[in-house]
Amino acid sequence: MAKESFDKEIQFLRMLVLTSGAFSRQQFAERLGISVHTFDKTIRRLKEVVSSVHQHLPQEQSKEFSETIRFSYYDSTDPLLLFLFRAKSVKESEGHRISLLLAAMNEQALTAMELLDRISSSMPADLPPPDEKTIRSDLKYLEEVGVIRRETGPRPFRYRIQDDLIRCLSDEELLDLYDFVDLMANTQVPSVQGYLLRDGLKKHLLRNGARPYAVEPFLYKYHYYSRILDEAHLFTLLHAIRHRRKVRFLYFSPKSEKSYASKNTNPLFERDTEGKAEKTLPLNIVYDHQYGRWYLLSHGREGLRKYRMEGITQIEEDESVDEAWYEEKKSELAEKIRYSWLIDTGRPVTVRARFYNPEGSEPNFIKERVLLQGQWGQIVFEDEHSFIYEITVNGTTEIKPWLRSFGSSCEILEPASLRREMIAEWKEIQSYYESV
Repeated sequence: MAKESFDKEIQFLRMLVLTSGAFSRQQFAERLGISVHTFDKTIRRLKEVVSSVHQHLPQEQSKEFSETIRFSYYDSTDPLLLFLFRAKSVKESEGHRISLLLAAMNEQALTAMELLDRISSSMPADLPPPDEKTIRSDLKYLEEVGVIRRETGPRPFRYRIQDDLIRCLSDEELLDLYDFVDLMANTQVPSVQGYLLRDGLKKHLLRNGARPYAVEPFLYKYHYYSRILDEAHLFTLLHAIRHRRKVRFLYFSPKSEKSYASKNTNPLFERDTEGKAEKTLPLNIVYDHQYGRWYLLSHGREGLRKYRMEGITQIEEDESVDEAWYEEKKSELAEKIRYSWLIDTGRPVTVRARFYNPEGSEPNFIKERVLLQGQWGQIVFEDEHSFIYEITVNGTTEIKPWLRSFGSSCEILEPASLRREMIAEWKEIQSYYESV
């Protein structure tokens, strides 16, 4: 599946889970910047993926794609992006060919020509047989991603499945490993690679006779689908950061009426997109756990830039930059976000807030939460009823939701402008609950 098509399906899934299927076909197509016909093709493709991943679904549950997401409250995070990665195997012939390659190497180590003979005789009659160049390209890809390994020895090289991990561990050790991977994939970021590892371990354990309940000891629910969906770009960006490379992409800001635009290859049908073509040097990636959002911080022609990752489409790596220049820009970024609660680069301001201890509660969960989440802020005064927390941040916009989340347990003392803003917000909330 082309990267451009993958972007479209990610944007579609995001909109579906945010609107719970409330949009009509026409509204969806308009928001995505595609035709209704393309929208229908996307739906059909996603349904095919769902039917292959969730073969246990009753027939009535598979009629609507939105029903699949709501079918299992916990499995809905298992996750949407994972089956898109599975569906990304491009063409039907590639899916068959790679499956046959892995099956052959699972039995013994084989050379490229031996694999070519086996695959050619096993391919379905309606699919074209591969040539030597295609097989060697597949082997190179599988070796790069760590699925197979080339054995030491003289030419011709022999290849086998890279499964040392599961071969050297007992079933009990594998169950312990599965529990750890399951926990980390569902509670830490990034999660996609963890989901893929967990999925492989689970299949191996079940093939070896493990009881289903033994490999499903926990149930999870993560509320922000965007955290998982945006990881489609995360590893591309991390690779670019590691190799000091610029990236190019089409960007749709959160204020844009559209979140995607089709990539037209026929010049006769080109049309203007509402996205903005960007070329920038990635420096850092920040995750906002409160709202489940990923941010890219980078350096472009206009200096420091900040992007919401859900607005990034059609991403590609570009040229590399000088190491010394990269480190200089990274130092500039570090200085600008030194006092950022998240990514704000406004003027530094000192925030003072009084937190009230819960009455008759042990332990003091208010203080514990402030100490856990308060970043570099400090408690500067404390008595038996309350304590005062102080922190210097780049503006008050980003810290405000955190302070507001404490409700009546938090009182803003300084700055006066933030105190007035909070008073106005609470008065507005109070007006919603007044008698009609």
